[in-house]
Amino acid sequence: MLSDVLLIEEKHHSAAEILFQQIESIRNGRFVIAISGESGSGKTELSHCLANRYKKAGMKAKPMHTDNYYKSLPEERNSWRAAHGRESIGYTEYDWEKINNNIADFRKGKISELPCVDIVTDQVDQLITDFGPVDILILDGLYAIKSEDVDLRVFIDITYQETKKAQQRRGKEPATPFRTMVLEREHEVVTSLKPMANLMVTRDYSVIPSKETKR
Repeated sequence: MLSDVLLIEEKHHSAAEILFQQIESIRNGRFVIAISGESGSGKTELSHCLANRYKKAGMKAKPMHTDNYYKSLPEERNSWRAAHGRESIGYTEYDWEKINNNIADFRKGKISELPCVDIVTDQVDQLITDFGPVDILILDGLYAIKSEDVDLRVFIDITYQETKKAQQRRGKEPATPFRTMVLEREHEVVTSLKPMANLMVTRDYSVIPSKETKR
């Protein structure tokens, strides 16, 4: 998202290096990795570090933030959720057709139009991307690992309760009863996706094989 604040630490670089080695050990051509986790767990930071690691290796990796793909506009989301109830919060809020179309454009090396939320203006801008020279597509977001046609799925296993300080430092929404309800519901939905992961990032940012992956 435009104007988002990143809090990059050494642990993000270390985990990115491990993911880089894992990907390069199995990659054969264009590759899609998806990174999911709860709010404040470090998805965007890890995505950014991994993209930079590929840049250092002379390759191009493109982060694609799936939280840009909500069907509702940022300034309307809370009122929409309040009107539709707690059960409406989750991956059904994403525009999956658009996400999967953008992944398909990457696979074909096409020029594609991606949404990009500016969190200062609360507007959804359109980003024109040429996927032709891009080697790696890095999806990150709450529900990113639910995307179709993904080669490697990573889940950051850190709860929103454990990332409150990070969220405050990044200027996330104030802690209100409504915001707490949203985080609790997101926790339920995001956690339900853990069995899809191939790799887990632990609380100390170690990268380990997932024991829950459904084959």
